[in-house]
Amino acid sequence: MDRPGTSLPCRLLLAVCWVVTAGTAAGAKVLPPPSNLDYSFIQICTLNWTWNPPENVSSSCDLEYSSDIVIDEIPQDKREWSKNHFRVTDTFLNEEMRFKVRSECKYDNTSKPSRWVETSLLPKGIPGTAAVDLSCIWHNLEYMVCTWRPGENAGSDTNYSLFYWFDGLKNHKKCNNYSMHQGTFGCIFNFSFPKLTNTYPAISILVRDDSEEIRPVCTSKNPTTLVKPATPRWVKLSKINDEIYLEWSESDTFPQNCLFYEVGYHNGDMDSAQIIKVETNYTSIPSVDPNSKYIFKVRAKPKPECYSSKLYSDWSEEKSIGEKTDSTFYFVLIIALPVTVAVSTIILLVYLKRLKILILPPIPDPREILKRMFGEQNDDSQGCAKDDSVNAFDRFIKEEEIHSLILTETPECTNSEKENR
Repeated sequence: MDRPGTSLPCRLLLAVCWVVTAGTAAGAKVLPPPSNLDYSFIQICTLNWTWNPPENVSSSCDLEYSSDIVIDEIPQDKREWSKNHFRVTDTFLNEEMRFKVRSECKYDNTSKPSRWVETSLLPKGIPGTAAVDLSCIWHNLEYMVCTWRPGENAGSDTNYSLFYWFDGLKNHKKCNNYSMHQGTFGCIFNFSFPKLTNTYPAISILVRDDSEEIRPVCTSKNPTTLVKPATPRWVKLSKINDEIYLEWSESDTFPQNCLFYEVGYHNGDMDSAQIIKVETNYTSIPSVDPNSKYIFKVRAKPKPECYSSKLYSDWSEEKSIGEKTDSTFYFVLIIALPVTVAVSTIILLVYLKRLKILILPPIPDPREILKRMFGEQNDDSQGCAKDDSVNAFDRFIKEEEIHSLILTETPECTNSEKENR
């Protein structure tokens, strides 16, 4: 389809250019690949891949090499282009690592890239014996602490060793300060650079055992991502009128203005805790309640313009100032005071009553005396009458028994008389 506004000569020229380009691409020559691809260890976890340039390459070709890495059949998307005949990379000793490279003519449509040339670095040792969960923390720019756990297939007698190296060391070093806690291995070693430096080299960590059955593991880390400042220490905490002034220690291992701080505080109510960020190692809290007790803590974190770490220091110890009114005391006082008064009143009334009896004994009532006197006599007469009635009753019972016996014996006598008759 003709483009609007395009003249016939221009359309013919575009067509000719397209045909020439298509013909050139179709007849493009494939470059020969690099040769003698090999690798060698520069340091404990660093490999140098080398190759020879291809032969019979046109002088008009701006020759470059494209290289890439594959770990356990997974491309790492770390492709690089370079005119050099080598490439330095980190190594992964616990996994299969493939390195591939090819030739390319940059800015040249008369040739196609060569085929890929590959070589592999195979892992050694039994699978599942390599150390796992290897992590390191750079404490206060002074020392490094690395921890790891043994592989699931590693024996209980596995004796892991840690080695480290970074650009600036002639040879790699071995960590000698080991520890073990709840199945986790750890090692501490000094690691520091001049305070005014702006760049930090990557550090390579190797954990392995002397036995060939234990698979080694390598990792390379950017130390600026591992930085953890020291815990700040309190220097001053004072209160002037309605303002609290705070000051804490500043690390002397960090460059100036490379740390910021978080101050957390509350006035006894954990729900109202607040956190403020400050750029310096001091601050003040205005308009505080003079009748409240305030509790403070502080921690540090590296600034992103200095370090890439996201690690905070540990919180400092909590420090308090001011006195908080104890509501519990007043509550107990309100309850206890009325109870105390009531009990005291009852005791006092009982005591006064007893005291009154002792001082003013009651006057005997004559009616009661007469009543008791006549009551005793009535009781004696009633007792005698009662005895007479009891004796009469006993006599009556005895007479009844005698009559019963007489009545019982009379029929028997009659029967005997009849028999005699």
